[in-house]
Amino acid sequence: MSVGILATVFCLAAGGQTINVMALDQAGAQTVLQAAKESAQQRNAINNNCLACHSANHVLNQLRCPGRPGKEVVSKMIRAYKAPVSPDDAKSIVDYLVRTKGAS
Repeated sequence: MSVGILATVFCLAAGGQTINVMALDQAGAQTVLQAAKESAQQRNAINNNCLACHSANHVLNQLRCPGRPGKEVVSKMIRAYKAPVSPDDAKSIVDYLVRTKGAS
């Protein structure tokens, strides 16, 4: 890939969302691809861990709980309920919760 402007318009499907990217330089294209990869990791972590006990509606639409950051909620699931969540998946789940529900 050349370092110049990409002349091609391409669509990137990421997390159920289509992102139209046009005329990005190489760094911009890499940023978009990295974001899509992180979104896929977060989606997989939710699917592989949270949906074993919770409905998709509960995970995706639960109201924000002030003072209960994503890290605290995930830690409680692991500690109190013995959820078998790997450290990498726990980080991905927390990142998803913070991105979609806010830091607190």
